[in-house]
Amino acid sequence: MGERLKEGYVLGIWDGHDAGAALVLGDQILFATNEERITRRKLEVGFPRLSIRACLDYAAISPSAIRYVAVSTSDPAKTLTRLLPGLKEEYYLLRRRKKGPKRFDSLKKWFKYRFTELKSNPISRRLTRYYMDRELKSMGFKDYRLSLTDHHSGHAQAAARCSGFDECIVLTLDGVGDGLSGSVWHFNGKDLHLLKQMPAKTSFGIFFEHVTNLMNMRELEDEGKVMALADYAYPVEDRENPLMKVIWSRGLDIESRFSSTRMFREMKRILWRYPSEQFAYMAQRVLEKNVLSIVQAAIALTGSKRIALAGGVFSNIKLNMKVAELDGIENVYVFPHMGDGGLAIGAALEVNYHEFGVTRYTLKDLYLGQQFSRAYILSVLERWDYSYEEIKDVPQRAARLILDGEIILWFQGRMEIGPRALGNRSILARPDDRRIKDRLNLALKKRVWYQPFCPSILLEDAPEILYTDGQDIRYNRFMTTAFRVREEYLRLMEGVINIDGTCRPHFVSDENPICQELLINVKQKLGRGVILNTSFNIHGEPIVCSPAEALETLSRTGMRYLFMEDFLVENTRAKNP
Repeated sequence: MGERLKEGYVLGIWDGHDAGAALVLGDQILFATNEERITRRKLEVGFPRLSIRACLDYAAISPSAIRYVAVSTSDPAKTLTRLLPGLKEEYYLLRRRKKGPKRFDSLKKWFKYRFTELKSNPISRRLTRYYMDRELKSMGFKDYRLSLTDHHSGHAQAAARCSGFDECIVLTLDGVGDGLSGSVWHFNGKDLHLLKQMPAKTSFGIFFEHVTNLMNMRELEDEGKVMALADYAYPVEDRENPLMKVIWSRGLDIESRFSSTRMFREMKRILWRYPSEQFAYMAQRVLEKNVLSIVQAAIALTGSKRIALAGGVFSNIKLNMKVAELDGIENVYVFPHMGDGGLAIGAALEVNYHEFGVTRYTLKDLYLGQQFSRAYILSVLERWDYSYEEIKDVPQRAARLILDGEIILWFQGRMEIGPRALGNRSILARPDDRRIKDRLNLALKKRVWYQPFCPSILLEDAPEILYTDGQDIRYNRFMTTAFRVREEYLRLMEGVINIDGTCRPHFVSDENPICQELLINVKQKLGRGVILNTSFNIHGEPIVCSPAEALETLSRTGMRYLFMEDFLVENTRAKNP
């Protein structure tokens, strides 16, 4: 490889559920995207060839400029699906309800869960290297150093090094990866020290995946619906909750009497006796009680008062809120791309530390994806039969339409990384009108009625609107945790709160000047800078990425107004529901 460089490009790759790639140089995450945004298949699986190309295109470099490649996860199950991608594709189609169940699906499920519990070994690592070298060389890569990084280490690296903490506990929890379902680490501002590993045979991620599947929802995708539905149930005492005997924590250990497949059968038997909302409540309570117990055990072990979280379990915003409310916790950070889709970033950060000694990153915003030039946008607009005009006062015009009760489509700047729209690929509306929420669901989002929308709030207004309980909310600005709304603002937030008076906010400051200015204009009438913000997509599809996709969504939904950079596009054939 020659003389050691002071810094160099590191390409991170994740080729599993929500595949993607990330490009890092020095202490900067230059670019990151997920394959679904380009292929238009939600939560895409497989080798992220298009995401890698997007990374190279952004940096205007050829594959030969990449000297270091980091790939996450090399357990036998992941390796098998790399070598036999038809297995992965079949599960993808079945999970997303694109393919009907067949005779031997129960046997396949048993094999899947047992096989995914196996740890990485020399054979699986060797085969993964063979596969990755084959794919990379076919794209023109050469003279690179390929590093295989551990699944949960990737989650932990991303959470610790982007947290802003100079010292903290790091907790990862997800379904399964490299033979583990979770891990506990201590971060000293430089190094991550492993304190505990949770074996894959007992997993809170798999437990909640089973809950989602049993309720006829899509596992790895609809867990948020389970969490939302739980608020509509009557509380059940822990001693009367049969799911408490299915899986539990003891200190830093996760325990169960059941294997993954036996757990599914036992939970199916329990569900038969309860309505869906009650089952959802009981499952949410099991998750909260036991993960909070693990956090408390980690606090007791390390004495640290700060904690960084990653892994798919921490997409559960109600759980994250409860962690933040624990005695002994000073601050909580949830890595914004907490699920497996963030592993490309985590893998790149790990290798960047080992090769170049970069320890920490300032993640001021998540606008790390694709951007389109004004000339390109104009060329796309000219191919569509819509009237459009260039405007100078984009935030002011958008604010007026929102305050008049319009729902607007909003396409600005670089695309967000992660599962949430953060003011660059968003649908925006008034926050205080429940009827607008219903219009959104009927005309565009087509979501279940009990799933709430979210607000974008001016950072300086947030402590007035929300109970922040002494938290430094700058650590969780990207819709990663729930907050309780103050009683005097429930009316203002009527369209963006859950039935329990909580919301999942996005806090806006100068990292997004145009969105900030829009909120300032809204504040002049509403008294606070807050709007309804949901992702720019139809439910079940990826967030729109390109100008053409934005215009196609405008056409399919019958919405009237689309702001695309400094162009206002009007659909005169709008349905006006």
